Amino acid sequence: MGNNTGLSTCKAYLMPVIIMIVMGLVLFLPAGSFRFWQAWILWSIFSILTLFITAYFLKKDPGLLSRRMNVKEKEPQPLIIRILSILAMLTYVVPGFDFRFHWSAVPVWLVIVANIMVFLGYVLIIAVFRENSYASTVIQVEEEQQVISTGLYAMVRHPMYLGLLIMELFTPLALGSYWALIFAILFIPTNVSRIKKEEAVLLHGLPSYKEYLLKTRYRLIPFIW
Repeated sequence: MGNNTGLSTCKAYLMPVIIMIVMGLVLFLPAGSFRFWQAWILWSIFSILTLFITAYFLKKDPGLLSRRMNVKEKEPQPLIIRILSILAMLTYVVPGFDFRFHWSAVPVWLVIVANIMVFLGYVLIIAVFRENSYASTVIQVEEEQQVISTGLYAMVRHPMYLGLLIMELFTPLALGSYWALIFAILFIPTNVSRIKKEEAVLLHGLPSYKEYLLKTRYRLIPFIW
């Protein structure tokens, strides 16, 4: 398999399986019912794509999986990470209570459209992983890391965060909840703050990143920011 990272197949699949189980609990416990059909659709999309990422990159780029499992940042920003974690949890927990107490009445067509957008957001993230082996969950510069300026990175400097933002903004509607949109929208300013912090770290430690900033103008959304 050409895996020189020490990442075993068992270890690689353990994390996504745990995430799938936790996600199921977070979705269905607040709902108090397995009849939460919107949750089944979203959970299935998320699970299938997560397992695909693991299988694909375990074969093609196991180093990326190892980096994705690394949660210790050299440049810690606990407040931003904590806020993002809380917001993410609320976008998944609130819809369950919404389903239980019938707070929202999101039409089926909108649920379907939102699930398609969540799927496309996740596919965008997968495309980023294929192009940039150093895309990780932490802000740091590694040895031999190079600036990626082709493909999606030629349009925006942080395409992975764009994919994540699409997923988070449409997750509440995919789960049939208007109320959870309140927390999803807060991802926008929080991610803006994280991106600014990340760029400061990359400017300091990654050669040619300054030139890349001049070449690729937009950080997150083409023609906007």
